[in-house]
Amino acid sequence: MSKGILLVNLGSPDSPAGPDVRRYLNEFLMDERVIDVPWALRRLIVGLVLIKRPKESGHAYEAVWTKEGSPLVVTSKNVHAALQSKVALPVELAMRYQNPSIESAVEKLADRGVNDLFLIPLFPHYAMSSYETAVARVREVAAELAPQMKISVQLPYYDRPDYIEALVASAAEHLKQDYDHLLFSFHGIPERHVKKSDSSCCHCLKVANCCEVASPAHATCYRAQCIRTAALFVAKAGVPAGKYSVSFQSRLGRDPWLKPYTDFELPRLAKEGRTRMLVICPAFVSDCLETIEEIGIRGRDDFMVAGGKTFAQIPCMNEHPRWIEVLENMTKEFSGH
Repeated sequence: MSKGILLVNLGSPDSPAGPDVRRYLNEFLMDERVIDVPWALRRLIVGLVLIKRPKESGHAYEAVWTKEGSPLVVTSKNVHAALQSKVALPVELAMRYQNPSIESAVEKLADRGVNDLFLIPLFPHYAMSSYETAVARVREVAAELAPQMKISVQLPYYDRPDYIEALVASAAEHLKQDYDHLLFSFHGIPERHVKKSDSSCCHCLKVANCCEVASPAHATCYRAQCIRTAALFVAKAGVPAGKYSVSFQSRLGRDPWLKPYTDFELPRLAKEGRTRMLVICPAFVSDCLETIEEIGIRGRDDFMVAGGKTFAQIPCMNEHPRWIEVLENMTKEFSGH
């Protein structure tokens, strides 16, 4: 069989303009794995969100937009090119929402004779609203456009040794700074998503210290995987106990999301005297709106207003050579070399 690689990231509007942001938000929020309620209710919720959100989000996107385009898409394309230069197999890139589309990527691979596809979701941790929806959508598209195509999927790699090493290497220069606290800010998800992903139906968020108690549920538990990544990172980097913590950002709506919330934690830590702050966002492999604007601009402002003295958002791995090596290693494992 002819093998090929597909990288899939989340996506971005085609531009910061209102219509493009509206189109992106509509596709993203109407995904049943993002807002997991019946279609009619989801359509109502999204319709209300789209009244004001495109304009607000458009201003935020304008603050991070580059001459080349969306930071997430531009970086992902550079990662794609870097990986392709390292491996012989054909590699394509797609976004779960908007462009470059999954349809176009699958068609390109099929046109090149690929019928044995290795999908690498660019999400280290399992969540139904990121990793799961990307995998499900690729399978749907392939079944329609290339039904002969076999699909293998890279498992979540939140605790993979070379991923942790790459994450630490990408943060090394920042960790040399004089800081009082390192905050791991992971993208948040609703608590109900964690419970829905619990294969045992009786462990996640139902057992005291559930993330520290071994369980098969951890294979699909976003919270447990995030906490594991942070623990492995601090062990590898030598971050002292008591000098770091974990929080969750980017919540939407009124339902309870994973806690503590980053936008609450930053001012709280400043008021407690942790005035020299580093923030790292390991749920993202590429810098994007949530890291550059939400953390690097708004998070910084909240922290400084609350009494902070210095603040640094550690960039994502982006195009770091060690991250490209991780992707190359995954590809070699698939190809059997």
